[in-house]
Amino acid sequence: MTKTSTCIYHFLVLNWYIFLNYYIPQHGTDHERLKLFQDGVQSKYLTLLNLLLQAIFFGVACLDDVLKRIQGRKDIKFITAFRDLLFTTLAFPISTFVFLVFWSLFLYDRNLIYPKALDNVFPVWLNHAMHTCILPFSLVEVILRPHHYPTKRTGLILLAAGALSYITRVIWLHFQTGTWVYPVFATLGPLGMAAFFSLSYILSASIYLFGEKLNYWKWGDMMQPWTKRK
Repeated sequence: MTKTSTCIYHFLVLNWYIFLNYYIPQHGTDHERLKLFQDGVQSKYLTLLNLLLQAIFFGVACLDDVLKRIQGRKDIKFITAFRDLLFTTLAFPISTFVFLVFWSLFLYDRNLIYPKALDNVFPVWLNHAMHTCILPFSLVEVILRPHHYPTKRTGLILLAAGALSYITRVIWLHFQTGTWVYPVFATLGPLGMAAFFSLSYILSASIYLFGEKLNYWKWGDMMQPWTKRK
């Protein structure tokens, strides 16, 4: 049976992410929201897409917790498998990627990713809610509960599909509006963009593999890929 502390953790984090997904689009003046969220609102920024993804994951985790307490493990294998697949291939890699890339660019030259003018729109606590807290929440999830990873081929393909979808969205928005989602893209030529996106996927894949190792380190031989379990 799922531990009560794990259930409470999932419930609290779920509500935190629901709050952020509701609060951020409502924050600021009408003019500020129009400037920031035109041309696709959350689908424009990886940061906000990640917040939505985390809310979905922790929602599934909460559902899994509740059903296990009501029905037992055997009747909800599909939900458990979906929970693990969502966390291992998307929720953990993307939250870690957002944390690492955002703060690396921010410390190098914040104008490439988060211009100082945004400090007047988003307070410091909200910036950390979007770009800092996401990593410890994911790491705590690794510690609290084991997750079954798919085969490396399946996991990396799903991760690549997610990355390609977002890259396509970014390029399409540029052709539609003439502006880039993030200022860093405006400083790069075609080859620079290709290199940036390629290195971003390599980093994401490395994070995926690191998550798998971390999960194995914590939970050991009991963590077999779903395809190998009887």
